Amino acid sequence: MSILKETKFILDKYHIHANKNLGQNFLIDDETVEGIIKAADIKKDDLIIEIGPGLGTITKELLERAGKVICIELDSRMIEILNERFALYDNFKLINKDVLKVDLKELIENEKFSTTKIVANLPYYITTPIIMKLLEDKLNVKTITVMVQKEVADRLIAEPGKGETGAITYAINYYTKPHTVIQVPNTAFIPAPKVNSTVIQLEVQKEPIVKVENEEKLFELIKIAFMQKRKTLLNALANSNKYGTKEEIENKIAEVGLDLKIRPEKVTLEEYARLVERIK
Repeated sequence: MSILKETKFILDKYHIHANKNLGQNFLIDDETVEGIIKAADIKKDDLIIEIGPGLGTITKELLERAGKVICIELDSRMIEILNERFALYDNFKLINKDVLKVDLKELIENEKFSTTKIVANLPYYITTPIIMKLLEDKLNVKTITVMVQKEVADRLIAEPGKGETGAITYAINYYTKPHTVIQVPNTAFIPAPKVNSTVIQLEVQKEPIVKVENEEKLFELIKIAFMQKRKTLLNALANSNKYGTKEEIENKIAEVGLDLKIRPEKVTLEEYARLVERIK
């Protein structure tokens, strides 16, 4: 049975409709599922944490390949469906909770698998908080394979200092090596969203690519810079009243070798790292 037919059958059986408040759109495209599974490169001794399994479209494929799959699903309507669909799998575990409130580090440590991978189809409205939680919690995971809105994906995997970047771009590149897996048209879902999606993969690095004494201060600096992205880096930092006088900030920016008229998105991660060490 194709994923489309299977999805329609489940929706009819349980009288389910997509919850707009949760940003739900049900994946119905076989090629997209195959692409996600292939990219995740799942082995029998892997622990998989799936965030937002929904009806279990990807879950079924994960369970066939992984040592164990832990699904974290907020929508209580999906719990009955998931439990019934996968009742016969002894490697299936379901948590009905907001992932932002789950202690993922403890969860992973308790399972004692040598390799953990995360797979997620994230609602557009909460993509950034979830990804930041996965990175800032410094989880012992190998990869994060996630489907997000295309516009967001473009910003996440951009090279810092080039292209259309945001503050989260720097966090992504600090903690991981990101790359695009596949592009997903809006027709791959029911109901079809207004925008297309992209599956990206974040390969978590054992050590960040730049060294700083205080990560929190680094990302605070970057966040403040991007709060006034249309201004120059100098003016954005001076307006924050956190880093001294404008003249003092000018001196620090010049010490790093940056043009005083440079904008926040044109500064590389390495340059932000050198700057935060000088103005701390």
